Amino acid sequence: MPNIPRPPAHIDPYVTALGAELAVRFLLAFGGAEFYVAKDPKGKALAVEVIGLDGLRALAAVADKLPARVPTAKPWIAKYLLTVDGLSRTDICRKLHATMPTVARWLDDNAPKREGPHPDQLPLL
Repeated sequence: MPNIPRPPAHIDPYVTALGAELAVRFLLAFGGAEFYVAKDPKGKALAVEVIGLDGLRALAAVADKLPARVPTAKPWIAKYLLTVDGLSRTDICRKLHATMPTVARWLDDNAPKREGPHPDQLPLL
């Protein structure tokens, strides 16, 4: 199995609780939305269909470390899909609903980071 890319700090509780594969499935299904997990899940939540009851209980165990809104984590998921699942960049674009330049920037660790507005740019307000 290929090396799993190191998850960023805001994703680490999900990966630690669920494992990388289930974490990716969970993030793809719920990323960007608010998510509440009960202290003692009973299996009626929609998340059970995605990660199973054991996965939901694992998230409940680390619920104090989770934000209210699930992060999208698209840069990390893109690296995971490339290294572990072996998906092409085009397939990653389709799966993450992102453009090719964006995915290329996510996958290139040496890519220059986006800077703020040009110093000569006039303020809008």
